Amino acid sequence: MTTPSPQPPPPGPRLEIPEGLKPLYTNLARIAHSPADIVIDFAQILPGDAKAAVQARILMSPLSAKLLLRALQENLARYEAAFGEITVPHASTLADNLFKGIQPPEPPKE
Repeated sequence: MTTPSPQPPPPGPRLEIPEGLKPLYTNLARIAHSPADIVIDFAQILPGDAKAAVQARILMSPLSAKLLLRALQENLARYEAAFGEITVPHASTLADNLFKGIQPPEPPKE
């Protein structure tokens, strides 16, 4: 019996993740641009809140943003091939779809 040969590392730079780096969850992104840069603010917002807390701001060149878009499209296609299509509702706002049926908790009764 032969053992499979190890997979070669993916092309590109090796990413170093700092010890203690914490993942961030975001459910809102705001995108702006200038002639030279694309700016993406990633935020968290809770149902019923009027403000969203920005967790990270990413600046990149338009070329890097386009390459990120391509990478996201490729990865989403693989995800859907494995787990099924992600449906995006068309008749309402994103906030309506994210928070439909979710209400803030009732305040405690005294």
